[in-house]
Amino acid sequence: MMYYLSLLTHTDQLAFFRLFRYLTVRGAAAVVTSLLIGFYFNAVMIRWLKVKQGKGQPIRSDGPQRHIIEKAGTPTMGGLLILIPWLVSTILWAQLSNPYLWIVLMVTATFGMLGFLDDYYKVTKRSSDGLSGRTRLAIEFAVAFVATWLIMFVEAHSHAPALAGAFAVPFVKTALLPLGMFFILVGGVVIAGAANAVNFTDGLDGLAIVPVMIAAATFTLIVYLVGNEKFAAYLQIPYVEYSGELAVFLAALVGSGLGFLWYNAPPAAIFMGDTGSLPLGGALGAVAVAVKHEVVLAIVGGLFVLETVSVIVQVVSFKLTGKRVFRMAPIHHHYEQLGWTEPTIVIRFWIVAVILALAGLATLKLR
Repeated sequence: MMYYLSLLTHTDQLAFFRLFRYLTVRGAAAVVTSLLIGFYFNAVMIRWLKVKQGKGQPIRSDGPQRHIIEKAGTPTMGGLLILIPWLVSTILWAQLSNPYLWIVLMVTATFGMLGFLDDYYKVTKRSSDGLSGRTRLAIEFAVAFVATWLIMFVEAHSHAPALAGAFAVPFVKTALLPLGMFFILVGGVVIAGAANAVNFTDGLDGLAIVPVMIAAATFTLIVYLVGNEKFAAYLQIPYVEYSGELAVFLAALVGSGLGFLWYNAPPAAIFMGDTGSLPLGGALGAVAVAVKHEVVLAIVGGLFVLETVSVIVQVVSFKLTGKRVFRMAPIHHHYEQLGWTEPTIVIRFWIVAVILALAGLATLKLR
């Protein structure tokens, strides 16, 4: 909305608003705005959720016993503390005529509602099981397939229609594999997979939100470069028209994430729950599909991939052999069972996330 004030520059008194034409200015403003909204409302919202939920989030009975004792009574649905500042700030500072913006907002809002419903069932039924796994996955993939198709539609009507249905290969100069309609399946897997990968990672105080912010900050730079024709040509990466506006969306995520971390830092006053983890991962996946950096997301979000793989390996191993590879999955619980303290696990995983983000950025030049 603030972007449109930049169009009212016919007098000297309104010349200041020309600054709002610049992505860098609006991105910085989005960070500050979402952070301030979070600081203003989050404490009130936590108290309200605590009253409404009573006993808080049900803790897995098969999980670490320390969690059952120490984390009892902690409210969930903390994703609302991320979503509200994030979406408000985005709408305030982004160019609302941008097609990619509405696609990623659709994914974020839909996954947020799905996660909220899942958390609501857990709280009201006093169970760690929410919606049926099949039902949740079916909705996630349906939304992801629609979002991918919409992205392809926008690309088909852009300056470079060849991008529609094409899969970009990193490390190779502007290499595109024309997958056609099969790309809908690829994009759907990336979006839904990213949502569930972040969901698996969310298990310790502050563990998921910081890697999400690191990935969001990394992709803020990537989408800015991909959406700028000169920078994209210099780096020899696909130029995706209109995509630069997603930098504002991701910048707002970084600010709202900081506001949430203030209350989610150990010991957490609130858990993000599926209300937060599903839209966070889904949004990152949708952005990666839009800017043709799906493989780079797997590198930048390698921590989320590792958590997901640990769950898959554990399940497959137990079903085939009756034996477990890890003491407990996802892998952060494995390290808990080995005796690592929660802050040690969280901070070391943050360090891994930073290293992977740097590796992801390196792909921009290693071609």
